[in-house]
Amino acid sequence: MNTSTHKRKGLLASVLLTLPVMTEAAPVELPRADTKSGWSVSVGAAAVVTPVYSGSDTYATSIFPDLRIRYGDRFFASIPEGIGYNLVQTSHWRAGPVIKLRFSRNEDTGGSPFLISGKSDALKGMGDISAAGEAGGYVEYRQANWSGRAEVRQGFGGHTGVLGDLSLNYFNRVGPVRYAVGPRATLASAEFINTYYGVTAAQSTTTRYQPYTAAGGLVSVGVGASAFLPLSRSWQVGVAASYDHLGSQASDSPLVQSANQMTVIGSLSYRF
Repeated sequence: MNTSTHKRKGLLASVLLTLPVMTEAAPVELPRADTKSGWSVSVGAAAVVTPVYSGSDTYATSIFPDLRIRYGDRFFASIPEGIGYNLVQTSHWRAGPVIKLRFSRNEDTGGSPFLISGKSDALKGMGDISAAGEAGGYVEYRQANWSGRAEVRQGFGGHTGVLGDLSLNYFNRVGPVRYAVGPRATLASAEFINTYYGVTAAQSTTTRYQPYTAAGGLVSVGVGASAFLPLSRSWQVGVAASYDHLGSQASDSPLVQSANQMTVIGSLSYRF
């Protein structure tokens, strides 16, 4: 395998290993096309079918804008990946800072700001959760067709917890189709878990739920798979699916209707 091909495959894996935080029930990331030198911009949309909120057994559809800006193999910015910079970049290692956005949660619908169908009234009386920023860093190791990534972020705004994402991916291609598959896990502090799964005494009086306070620990463990097909030099289509099982600190919450969470994504984008 030549060096440029190895870099492109490694870049695909790094995107897939970055767990997006577009919604609480974070869907698996979609792969992208080969990276150009210099600036690269793509625009598109992604249809996401996922639980209305993390722990819900009701599914909803959202349409997310998909704007991606990159500079070579260094700088990247998009809604699912966040904004980051590869400060360390060798043949096997990549590391740097990253900041991500976690969208708000609405008590009336349970869904994201981009919800187009499906909703739940299970959160009425819980109050809205504002959008949150998450700043931190990542380290990634690549070897042949395997890639492992660890990422830690501190929340601010809608939540003030600490999260850690771990993932392992196998990536390859069949003809023009690039694909990746692998396990993943998310751990978090009590502040994060209680923001999205806890029930305070005050919330208990405005809902049917008993008070619930969680400790820090495993939020979820699961597996994701995704594939990418270029339709032309500029147009590209992607599909992805994931399964996540909520850890006990989250699944024991009275807000959780199902610990088993599925997500399916389809996207279409145009790269300039």
